[in-house]
Amino acid sequence: MNSERREKGDKVQQYVGVRKRPWGKFAAEIRDSTRKGKRVWLGTFNTAEEAALVYDQASYSMRGSSSVVNYSVETVKDSLNGIRQFGNMDGESPALAIKAMHKLQRMSLSSNSSEENKQQKDLLILEDLGSDLLEELLSSW
Repeated sequence: MNSERREKGDKVQQYVGVRKRPWGKFAAEIRDSTRKGKRVWLGTFNTAEEAALVYDQASYSMRGSSSVVNYSVETVKDSLNGIRQFGNMDGESPALAIKAMHKLQRMSLSSNSSEENKQQKDLLILEDLGSDLLEELLSSW
């Protein structure tokens, strides 16, 4: 498929640390030097750009400014500032911390959307009929 695209003149964007899954999603992985070079799966994403940014966050967190990144260092730093609210990276592998932060972020986004759906589905509208009716109902108990 890649050779067909190249023949047609389309450019296929390749990102460091990103693989395309057969079903169209993109996986981000990195080798973690703090875990003896083990491969850490950072997650599966809808776009290659999302996966590349997560790879960059993990790479920059592990190796600092000497890391090979897909985006500019400033872009990566800004994105890290935006997600630090989801977790703390102290005392563990930076790659595992990034993975955990993105997992928490995805879980909070999915729980928010499911909560909104549940709230709309189980919506009950109450009408205020006045305190007199409430007192009458309570006195009958």
